[in-house]
Amino acid sequence: MIEKKGRVLLETGIQARPAAQFVQVATRFRSEVLLAYKGKQVNVKSIMGVMSLAVPHGEEIVITVTGDDEVEAMEAVMDFIGEEI
Repeated sequence: MIEKKGRVLLETGIQARPAAQFVQVATRFRSEVLLAYKGKQVNVKSIMGVMSLAVPHGEEIVITVTGDDEVEAMEAVMDFIGEEI
């Protein structure tokens, strides 16, 4: 299991189109990818879950990845979403 804190640098935050793209990044991997924001945690492979958080630009999040390809998955997710803090 790998857990990292990050900051969302996507201009529009994680809304509609960026949320769909985020889900696509996560589904390339076998690992479970979770996104936590303001006390809620969702599976990043669920578009409805990701959109329900409506994470705005500049906000801090926590990504947790568990599985065989967790290192690669974490790298891809963090590259897409923003920066590690």
